[in-house]
Amino acid sequence: MTARPPSGQHPSDEGPGHPPAATGATTGPAVPAVPSTFLPGRVHPRPEPRAARPGSEAPTRHELESAEATPPGESTDRPAPPTAALEADPASATDPARAREAAAAAGPGGAASADGHPRPDQRPEPEDARGRAPSPREDPASAESAGIKPAPGRESPDAATAADPARRPETPVGSGGPGQEAPPADRGRPGREGRVSYSSPPVPRAPRADQARHEESGGAAEPSRVAGRPVAGGGGQADVAYDEHGVRPAPALGDEERRRLLSGAHHAPHDLLGAHPVRGGVLFRCLRPYARSVTVAAAGLRARLRAEGDGLFSGVLPLREIPDYRLLVTYEDAELELHDPYRFLPTLGELDLHLIGEGRHEELWRALGAHPMTHQGVSGTRFTVWAPNALGVRLTGDFTYWDGTALPMRSLGGSGVWELFLPGVGEGALYKFEITRHDGGHSLRADPMARRTECPPATASVVHASHHRWGDEAWMARREGGRVHELPFSVYEVHLPSWRPGLTYRQLAQQLPAYVKDLGFTHVELMPVAEHPFGGSWGYQVTGFYAPTARLGTPDDFKHLVDALHQAGIGVLVDWVPAHFPKDAWALAEFDGRPLYEPADPLRAAHPDWGTLEFDYGRTEVRNFLVANAVYWCEEFHIDGLRVDAVASMLYLDYSREPGQWTPNAHGGRENLDAVAFLQEMNATVYRRCPGVITIAEESTAWDGVTRATHHVGPSGFGGLGFGLKWNMGWMHDSLGYLAHEPVHRSYHHHEMTFSMVYAYSENYVLPISHDEVVHGKRALVSKMPGDWWQQRANHRAYLGFMWAHPGKQLLFMGQEFAQGAEWSEAHGPDWWLLDPSYSAEPDHRGVRDLVRDLNQVYAATPALWQRDTDPEGFSWIEGDAREDNVFAFLRFDADGSPLLAISNFSPVVRQEYRIGAPEAVPVWREVLNTDDGRYGGSGVANAEPLKAEPTGWHGRPASVLPVLPPLATIWLRPA
Repeated sequence: MTARPPSGQHPSDEGPGHPPAATGATTGPAVPAVPSTFLPGRVHPRPEPRAARPGSEAPTRHELESAEATPPGESTDRPAPPTAALEADPASATDPARAREAAAAAGPGGAASADGHPRPDQRPEPEDARGRAPSPREDPASAESAGIKPAPGRESPDAATAADPARRPETPVGSGGPGQEAPPADRGRPGREGRVSYSSPPVPRAPRADQARHEESGGAAEPSRVAGRPVAGGGGQADVAYDEHGVRPAPALGDEERRRLLSGAHHAPHDLLGAHPVRGGVLFRCLRPYARSVTVAAAGLRARLRAEGDGLFSGVLPLREIPDYRLLVTYEDAELELHDPYRFLPTLGELDLHLIGEGRHEELWRALGAHPMTHQGVSGTRFTVWAPNALGVRLTGDFTYWDGTALPMRSLGGSGVWELFLPGVGEGALYKFEITRHDGGHSLRADPMARRTECPPATASVVHASHHRWGDEAWMARREGGRVHELPFSVYEVHLPSWRPGLTYRQLAQQLPAYVKDLGFTHVELMPVAEHPFGGSWGYQVTGFYAPTARLGTPDDFKHLVDALHQAGIGVLVDWVPAHFPKDAWALAEFDGRPLYEPADPLRAAHPDWGTLEFDYGRTEVRNFLVANAVYWCEEFHIDGLRVDAVASMLYLDYSREPGQWTPNAHGGRENLDAVAFLQEMNATVYRRCPGVITIAEESTAWDGVTRATHHVGPSGFGGLGFGLKWNMGWMHDSLGYLAHEPVHRSYHHHEMTFSMVYAYSENYVLPISHDEVVHGKRALVSKMPGDWWQQRANHRAYLGFMWAHPGKQLLFMGQEFAQGAEWSEAHGPDWWLLDPSYSAEPDHRGVRDLVRDLNQVYAATPALWQRDTDPEGFSWIEGDAREDNVFAFLRFDADGSPLLAISNFSPVVRQEYRIGAPEAVPVWREVLNTDDGRYGGSGVANAEPLKAEPTGWHGRPASVLPVLPPLATIWLRPA
């Protein structure tokens, strides 16, 4: 996937005759960068900036405080500025003539204050039920009435990728990318649907009289007299130059400060923007590209700021303190009233920043990302992002038409966190972060902590707040007190997008729980649900680690599915992928311009097998990002377990690397010590915070102690990794290899079925027949079996019976429960048509599914099959060396010693009265399951009558039984 750059057309209502913006101004998508509740109906080119004064620099604090100082020789007994008259007559704030009359009437002593309430036409827009005014995107009627006509494809900056994948938002300064300077010849032309088209200069038109006066005065408001006294430059005694609105000029920004602010490279924009007390008044400054004017509005006060050029407006008002103010931003056809984002205090506390810096913030998702909230009495959204190497970060989204110029974020100390509270923006808003890299270039990045995303291939993040109310209290209470290793644990693995293609999370909630419960599985394991750009990766190349994929619905929709499964008595496991991430330019790769989530060493960062990047587990903030993510899924989505993908690739520095392509660890070994520490921390944190949750490792090597406690040091010198269970990949490969041979040749591979018991209790195992075994030419499970169609199904059934009886938990991938013959494809999912009664072979497939249902039912009712899965005393071989007969027999015991006898015959012949040794304490046995039952599509050979034990010793046992062994079948016997 590649980043989707912004469209070449942007909103504007620029008419002929407006001059092109100055070449020194930064440009981007030409829209006013304001929240959705105050989007203008029209947008405009930036005003021509005044020429910078030679040698000008940023004003010092002393200069700001001295701005009101009395010139030498002047009296300090000054008449009051016109603000007093404005307070006495609020209407004068919008009528210059009334302002002059009110100032004259007030006289030297000023006038009494008005009641301080704004006129009805000055009051805020009505708010909706969520505490904010509806945005044009939410309320098309209001957008139309305001004259807003969004062009097609402007919902996010991804619209152009399909047409031109080479286009990316990462562009050097001066290239005309988002928030940067565009060539003068390409700016200012009105485009379709009110958007600016960067193609040719505008057609000149005669300026209005007030515009001409504005340009003649260098972009500042007209000078006026203060209480009859000449202003500076008026030919008389010089004084501070108040204009007719009671505003005097603010000290100009220095060239460097101005450049950094406008280029998105300023770390503290709140120091320059917003309201700041200075000597003799309050300095206001705002950045509103394309605005015609900006007015400060407070109780009894309306004062228009002076234009500085490049969308900057400023002025000093003679106020004793900062008022509770708003900004009235005027565009050519609209005036919007809004809160100033730069008047708010930081929304993130010192404790959060400390924990982030320490890498110990276990609820990181509550501190970073986008969070709708009320701050200082104002509704909006807090945006925070960790980007320590960035020169600056700006916020952009559909509320700015993807132009971040007006919304630079502030850096919070040395934490590397950038923050901005944006009033009026709420749930559903699309956003990204515009990162200014160390080389001065810019890139648009999705939020690594986004809890909701656009549906791929779009890549923007979405502001989200959950409203789901859980109904699984009973399940959660049972889970907290359960011991997974001593309970039934039979797992149905599902790829949600293809299980029933086209269904959403909520639609799946109506079908999946009922299906899984009917088959008797205790859990479902969902292949990765975190957002991923490429569906063909099955979710294993994640870009949105905190967001369920939007392909099937919203995060609350996914919670609804989990809730439905829990209420049906089914646990939910999720595949989790902390081993690597893709290189998409809009995601985590070199997020802030330098390696951040990945190691700085390219050889260490690049994953050789998948063309992805590995995480830098040695960086505390990165490890925190992943540990908190594991906790997030368990706490926020009530997930009952995490199956961790590709653990082996994390543990070894030389994984899939040749000599010279990797660097040994500090002890000269090949173990990735940072990854070991991360996995131990993740497991310890999850088990501490989420009682009853299980973590499962997909680990394919003989690493010692995968499921050992982290504080127990093993022979290798490492503490355990702390997982609860581990996939038994060795059992899976060996047993499938055995079944692939013709029965006549199986005697030479007999050990492949028995070797797993040599190490069965070295770890806590799951026996997986997963998606990996039925794709990429490996064939479906039934198709791996030799022989004709009847023999293939018989082998399939016998193998499932052997698997369910073997020590360990079970996992079966979807489609294998009804013997689908074709490999799985994410494009169309299981072949459900095989179960259509009109299909002639439907009974064959339905029979296998009926067997799976009975296996799970008998399994759940027989503690001997699960209660002592991790205890060697729970298993005993009866016959493990009958290689010529292809027969295996063993006992399983529950905590009370009650046995189950499992016998598998992997030859196509019926073995009559096959003597099997048995415990002396059981006088009579009965058959409780037979995979050759006619109901399952078998031949119907069975032990219909109870089997009496004989006192004939056999297989080292004092007694024996003589069952008939059906062909290619497994039978289970229990005490009668």
